[in-house]
Amino acid sequence: MKEQLSALETEALEKIAQVEDTKALQEIRVAYLGKKGSLTAILRGMGKLSKEERPVVGEMANHVRESITAALDEKGEKLEWIALEKQLETEAIDVSLPGRPVKVGGPHLLTSIIEEIEDLFIGMGYEVREGPEVETDYFNFEALNLPKNHPARDMQDTFYITNELLMRTHTSPVQARTMRANDGSKPVKMICPGKVYRRDSDDATHSHQFTQIEGLYVDKNVRMSDLKGTLDAFAKKMFGKDREIRLRPSFFPFTEPSVEMDISCKVCQGKGCSVCKQTGWIEILGGGMVHPKVLSMAGYDPEVYTGFAFGMGPDRIAMLKYGVNDIRQFYTNDARFLKQYHQV
Repeated sequence: MKEQLSALETEALEKIAQVEDTKALQEIRVAYLGKKGSLTAILRGMGKLSKEERPVVGEMANHVRESITAALDEKGEKLEWIALEKQLETEAIDVSLPGRPVKVGGPHLLTSIIEEIEDLFIGMGYEVREGPEVETDYFNFEALNLPKNHPARDMQDTFYITNELLMRTHTSPVQARTMRANDGSKPVKMICPGKVYRRDSDDATHSHQFTQIEGLYVDKNVRMSDLKGTLDAFAKKMFGKDREIRLRPSFFPFTEPSVEMDISCKVCQGKGCSVCKQTGWIEILGGGMVHPKVLSMAGYDPEVYTGFAFGMGPDRIAMLKYGVNDIRQFYTNDARFLKQYHQV
């Protein structure tokens, strides 16, 4: 048996020395040291040895196992190092090559418009406020002078969740919440951008989900002339210094008096064309002086405080500013359309 062990050791070490890849090396390990390997097979015959021979053979067997194991480990490390060197050679990077351009995204057109409007009003001292998109009937309607069964509610076809919960139809509830939080004793100067929802059929100019920005200024001695000056500054900032505005009488339940604002058509410079339907003007937003009832419900004394409010749609502003003829373009995520409006 000693001769068998010695021959086994010599054979194994020779094969290990000649092997050139890790897979073949693992096969040698299994062939000699595995449960069904050559060394195990020899050791099964130790039961036939005398008591005096067993310790000697056992010690020799351990020596052979350790010798083969050490040779396998050493060869394995060497093969791994050789493989690593080959990999480094084949995957070498030429640092002198020019870099590959990385395509990056940019802000969505509506996001850019909203941020531009926010920057304008922040510069005029307004705060940016946000509120919940799932709103209560009270803040969406009643706090804005639209009690139950008021016919003006039909102007906004609403997604109701329950009798008292709904998807907000405008961002005006944020105004009502902000005034309520001020306890009727502090001035309010804010805008509130966000998504709104209405049961509308989607087409080129309508969407069941769109964006709004509404503004509110409540303080002592706030006048309609302040509203006109604010909206004039907004129009010139967004559409150019040569834009003119006009205010037309209108109706909104939460403002009195109420107006709609038009801007002069940039295509025909106010002379009349197909874009402005030969009028020279394009409607863009609505506003007015805050209704005394709305001030009272928010805790403000209408004999002391006055205010103005306005609301606009960034979707419509973007369509007018950039000549987009279909509101659905903003929501289809067509990269070819979107990348026209940001630099990368």
